[in-house]
Amino acid sequence: MIENILKLNPIVQTLLATCFTYSITALGAAVVFFIKKMNKTFMDGTLGFAAGIMIAASFFSLLLPAINMCEELNTIDWLVILIGFIFGGLLIYIGDKIYAHSNNKRAMLLMSSITLHNIPEGMAIGVAFGSVIYGINGATLVAAWTLALGIGLQNFPEGSAISMPLIREGYSKKKAFFLGQISGIVEPISGVIGALLVTKISILLPILLSFAAGAMIYVVVQELIPESQTNKNKSLMALFTLFGFSLMMILDIALG
Repeated sequence: MIENILKLNPIVQTLLATCFTYSITALGAAVVFFIKKMNKTFMDGTLGFAAGIMIAASFFSLLLPAINMCEELNTIDWLVILIGFIFGGLLIYIGDKIYAHSNNKRAMLLMSSITLHNIPEGMAIGVAFGSVIYGINGATLVAAWTLALGIGLQNFPEGSAISMPLIREGYSKKKAFFLGQISGIVEPISGVIGALLVTKISILLPILLSFAAGAMIYVVVQELIPESQTNKNKSLMALFTLFGFSLMMILDIALG
């Protein structure tokens, strides 16, 4: 079955991968039906672990292939990477500022913020799959699926991070679940768009790769690591981040 999936068109694989990440968001939001309170240490550990995976993915699956692509296109690699990376982070920064001033309730702000973050995450997956067709060093299907796995892992606590606060604010379980899972539906949409852009316009590839990396690093630094470090056992959370990075690094180097 796995071999058959890997033989599919990169755009189809993008859709499958992002549907997977969306389903993890929905699964996280569904915790409102089963438990009243999520274990904080488990949630923080998952966030820290996902942060490590995303940091490694940003380099091994996004920035490194972008650098290799720049060399093949004979462009100024450091300038192209810098522009894409900075603008990727700035997009999320601006979005956070806009949502911070347009929402009053913390839970609704969180939902808006996570939904915004999911757009570049979905695009990152699409770009990773789309770049495989060019045969660039570091751009492999294994790396793309591993990136999707890392993003999926972080989507579980994000889904529950939306639905659980909504319950505390008086929303019904069904409505809290609906709002929690819908934040992830943008990933399949942005993922397919990212894959289509890359497969049609190769010159956009290094910019989109570095753009997605910048957006992901911003999310990690601004959201995931700080939230995981609210745990009283900060050192353990840091180890989870280290383990996540190590896993992604091993998978990329050994299997990529």
